[in-house]
Amino acid sequence: MKIVAKLFGKSPFGPLQEHMKLVHECAHKVSALFDALRDENYEKFDQTVQEISDLEHDADLKKNDIRSHLPKTTFLPVARVDLLDILGIQDSISDTAEDVGILLSMKKLKFPSEIETEFNQFIVKVLQTLDKTWEVIDQIDELVEFTFSGPEADKVCDIIDKVCYLEHEADQAQMKMLQNFFIQEDKFSKGEFILYLKSFEKVADIANYSEKLANRIRTLLLTD
Repeated sequence: MKIVAKLFGKSPFGPLQEHMKLVHECAHKVSALFDALRDENYEKFDQTVQEISDLEHDADLKKNDIRSHLPKTTFLPVARVDLLDILGIQDSISDTAEDVGILLSMKKLKFPSEIETEFNQFIVKVLQTLDKTWEVIDQIDELVEFTFSGPEADKVCDIIDKVCYLEHEADQAQMKMLQNFFIQEDKFSKGEFILYLKSFEKVADIANYSEKLANRIRTLLLTD
């Protein structure tokens, strides 16, 4: 165990990372949902929806376990409210991934091939933002050891800056995709158009919550 964990009991950061690992895996499967729609492989689509739901449930169980066992009086290197806030943002990512699956399941849809290129660019940037945020959470052990300061904090702050830039690129890719999507509006029924529009917004929220999570970690850092 790290020095702080030895001094102050069982560290909550390992379970926090385990939770984020489940969240990361859950959100990444959103890409497979759209792949299945593009291929009109509805059996694979239904299977992926269930996999996302199962992973979201596993993440919820881990979240509840962390909340139940997080010390209320024992000294921690980070305030209890900060840990719970970080956990809550992580939870929002997996919840959002599940929302995408639910929305796309409301009606048998065909992927709008007219926006395939722009959509692919969009979802790649969203998942890159998520991946880079996972790097931040993966560094928490080292941050604790170095009391959230010094070169390790500077290193993590640089990663967070990259998260923010990737989220900006995801926003730009989303705007480009939606511009083309609205041009194609007449090719969809009202229901299809709304479902896709809401689904795209939820996909974007994966990047938004990822950036929010990274910036929440930034508030804990003591950099030079």
